[in-house]
Amino acid sequence: MGLLDGKNALIFGLANDKSIAWGITQALKREGANLGISYAGDMLKRRVLPLAEEIGCKWVEECDVTKDEQIAAVAEKAAAHFGKIDVLVHSVAFAGRDELTGPYYNTTREGFKNAMDISVYSFVALAKAFQPILNPGASLMCMTYYGSVKVAPHYNVMGVAKAALEATTRYLAFDFGPQKIRVNAISAGPIRTLAAAGVGGFRDMYKHFADMSPMRENVTIEDVGNAAVFLASDLSKRITGDVLYVDSGFNIVGVQMGAKEENKE
Repeated sequence: MGLLDGKNALIFGLANDKSIAWGITQALKREGANLGISYAGDMLKRRVLPLAEEIGCKWVEECDVTKDEQIAAVAEKAAAHFGKIDVLVHSVAFAGRDELTGPYYNTTREGFKNAMDISVYSFVALAKAFQPILNPGASLMCMTYYGSVKVAPHYNVMGVAKAALEATTRYLAFDFGPQKIRVNAISAGPIRTLAAAGVGGFRDMYKHFADMSPMRENVTIEDVGNAAVFLASDLSKRITGDVLYVDSGFNIVGVQMGAKEENKE
């Protein structure tokens, strides 16, 4: 038996087989969940459909999360297909490439609004649209990053958006708590995804992470998938409004100095 047998899970934001959302999708499937996948736009359709076929997912729907009418339509389709939903994964974020290089003060008004709308408000909009069909004990989760609480060079407006997303997680957790529905965030270390490719200096950041994290290794989409299984399952039924770090311990390090040799007893 899997940890998620009989549970219906929707994943928003799958882009390709390097996506954090794909690591989560595979892990939820492994544990027995009935899956639904949503993607953004025709450009991603040709990448997502083969992945859905690979795991036998029959419910695959396009959804532009900046449009309330599309979110409402997807919720209706999900209700017709699944009945009730137990797990909703928000793995959606966007900032223009120009916003992710240079100083943060160069962020444009339009770029700021887009980042907040797509990366943050979409989680609120999905939670509202799906609230009527969420089972008691359901789990909502989103993806964040350490750049929300500390400066990550070039992460810029995305770091500000992730800070807002983490605050949103807490407020949603408060709202949904009486319904016994949990809302949490996963803060993963840097992973080579399509979104990460747009962040200036990402390669250097990726190497620095492996050199400086206590476990001296990078994080994989499989690691995040396993954390998502925990948050989706009843094993975490008393955990809500939390940020779960999956980052080899990087977030605990205050002064980052390269260790010339490992600690010895």
